[in-house]
Amino acid sequence: MSTLGSYLRLSAADLARAVEQPGWAEEFRGEQTEQEELRAPSEQRLHETGPAWSELAVLLGRRDLPADLVHGDRPLPGAEDWGYGPPRLLAPEQVAAVESRLADLPFDVLAADLDPAALGDDDPHALDHLAAEYAALRAFLARTARYRHGLLVWYA
Repeated sequence: MSTLGSYLRLSAADLARAVEQPGWAEEFRGEQTEQEELRAPSEQRLHETGPAWSELAVLLGRRDLPADLVHGDRPLPGAEDWGYGPPRLLAPEQVAAVESRLADLPFDVLAADLDPAALGDDDPHALDHLAAEYAALRAFLARTARYRHGLLVWYA
């Protein structure tokens, strides 16, 4: 079974509440998961990279980003384990800074000299799959920044 990467978009007020009441964040995640399929794609609050998170870490780790989009910044204080540790926070300012940096970095530029073997994937279509995952994450990140929201990041 693979480790899956997930993101939950939260307003600044919701992030503050999550920090103050870590149990609330887990309940909120459950509520959002139930409601997600009813939302238009532009309104979705959850994003999953699936097992591509490790390849995204290789791809984005080659750039000096202002925050760690793949792993998050700091653990949510007092939160329970959501799979592989507690969720980690990215504040709205961090999301905006990363989004700004990635806005003009298309996949072909990011992966220009990337050796597919560095991804640990022998699939000949690994770069195509990674390009699609990067595009989806970028779209989610752009929406998150547009709303001036932050993120919870976790692995399960």
